Amino acid sequence: MPTKTYHIGVEATMEIIGGKWKSIILCHLRHQTMRTGELSRAIPQISQKMLTQQLRELESAGIIARHVYKQVPPKVDYSLTEYGETLSTILHQLCVWGEENIDRRQAEGENITLLNRDDV
Repeated sequence: MPTKTYHIGVEATMEIIGGKWKSIILCHLRHQTMRTGELSRAIPQISQKMLTQQLRELESAGIIARHVYKQVPPKVDYSLTEYGETLSTILHQLCVWGEENIDRRQAEGENITLLNRDDV
């Protein structure tokens, strides 16, 4: 296996959770196990194809677990793995920073709506 080189630690983090959707998916899974349809409703802007791709990548990285229940129709849900749980503090801090950023921008007169605040 070839040697992988990073110039700074955050590169390794962003390789796993970077991009537009992964951190949003992970923030939702921090609070509860969710089915694909629940994630789709929680993140209405994401396409089904992109959601599936992002879930597969997070599963491949060991961050989330996919649970398939043997029933008809099949039921599949996703949750953070123990390894994925180690991201919880970082994800919470990102949510708090974003909320404070929205508050600051609203105070400056920008018209922004935040539908859900991070409660945990």
